[in-house]
Amino acid sequence: MVANLCRKGGILDRIARFDLCVPLLLGLVVFLICLFGILTRPVGFLAAIWPANAVLLGLMIRLPKSAGWQGWFAAAAAYLAADLLAGSTLEKSVLLNAANMAGVVAGYQVYKYLPAASSRLQHPVSLIHLAIASAIASSVAGTVGGIANPILFGGSVFSGWIFWSTTELVNYISFLPVVLSAPKLDRTHTDFSARIRQFWQEKWAPLILLLVSCIAGTLVGGPGAIAFPVPALLWCGLVYPVFPTTILTLCIGVWGLVILSNGLGDSTSLQLDVMTLVSIRLGISLVALAPIMLSCVTQNRNALVGRLQYLATHDQLTNVLNRNAFREEAARRLALGTSGFALLMVDLDDFKAVNDTHGHATGDTVLVNFVHRVKNTLPPGSLLGRMGGEEFAVLIPDCRQVDAVAEAENIRQSVGTEPVPAGDGKEVRVTASLGVVAVEHGDEDSLDTLLAEADRLCYLAKKRGRNRVEAAAET
Repeated sequence: MVANLCRKGGILDRIARFDLCVPLLLGLVVFLICLFGILTRPVGFLAAIWPANAVLLGLMIRLPKSAGWQGWFAAAAAYLAADLLAGSTLEKSVLLNAANMAGVVAGYQVYKYLPAASSRLQHPVSLIHLAIASAIASSVAGTVGGIANPILFGGSVFSGWIFWSTTELVNYISFLPVVLSAPKLDRTHTDFSARIRQFWQEKWAPLILLLVSCIAGTLVGGPGAIAFPVPALLWCGLVYPVFPTTILTLCIGVWGLVILSNGLGDSTSLQLDVMTLVSIRLGISLVALAPIMLSCVTQNRNALVGRLQYLATHDQLTNVLNRNAFREEAARRLALGTSGFALLMVDLDDFKAVNDTHGHATGDTVLVNFVHRVKNTLPPGSLLGRMGGEEFAVLIPDCRQVDAVAEAENIRQSVGTEPVPAGDGKEVRVTASLGVVAVEHGDEDSLDTLLAEADRLCYLAKKRGRNRVEAAAET
């Protein structure tokens, strides 16, 4: 219904223009989550699980359009509406939700001064920022809640602050990472399905251990039960990306709160004093932080290793394989393939004159443009590598002699047909000479021999006038 309000047409169109669609959706989400939290609220006390504040803060951070006055107003109205619908008095609703809103506002103000990467948990230090923001938001909410505690529950200000703050801290650290690390909804259903299939097929062992740990903790009981899933969670942090890890830590956090609310499996432990409860809640928070931070570190390390590997195997200017990487991959494919292949050596004609006349920057532009044109002509599965300077090699799988010559002609024509923009309105025309070697029946010669033959034919094409293709006899 709310989504329909955002469609164009008359008054509704004007509402959308004033960016009220996002606040309305925000209010609806907060309202529904508040109702869920209220269902976990024991009679006469605070909710055991209250994700609304963390979700609201995360949405405010992830959706900047929702952080205007309209968004804050919609959120406050949603808090009050949920409480009033559940039967709370107006006084109680105002006091409770003043604490909720105060905490969210404090957390949002902290994130306004943090780097953008921290709002997406992209670096390990992001978890430190999250912990600081959560602690500040929880303390501010606890301060308002502590003031309200004597009025609503007959307790002291200090005990209200302690219990409210620790409860909020657990909720923030459990739910906020999920919202911040959630991927944008811009992937296709097929992309998500493929990821889920890979997840279940290749990375199910940590999940099984985590499930077994939770079952064991529930059966054994006692304060130590909350720590049972820690080894499995750390394994999850090593294996899974940040978002799945945050979901798992959330599940364990909720499980820990359920265990806590049920007396840790021991009927006598229901009489735990406030400080013991605070200690256990803080322990749950730290358990939630550790695997997420480990996942951040692991993902950053993997990204760095991937980047270094890419730099080690690719030419930095044209982003194609460098000489060594091309030779290794070509040798691997040739050793596996038995249906024939074509090897092309491509050299730009008089490229030194381009550098001398127009400068090396123009020469770099020509090389990048050349690679772009060649890629557009090659069939799928082909390899392209820069062997050095203006010389490139191409490996085309499942390619006969006649097809290899045709592919070489396509490359030659694509390079020489259109000039390359060189800046300042200038254009540079370049041509290419190519040598072609085709092998019809597997790896009959070594890669070095084939590369040398293709290079010889390329040199022959230059000697015979350039801008031409020379091919070896069929083998």
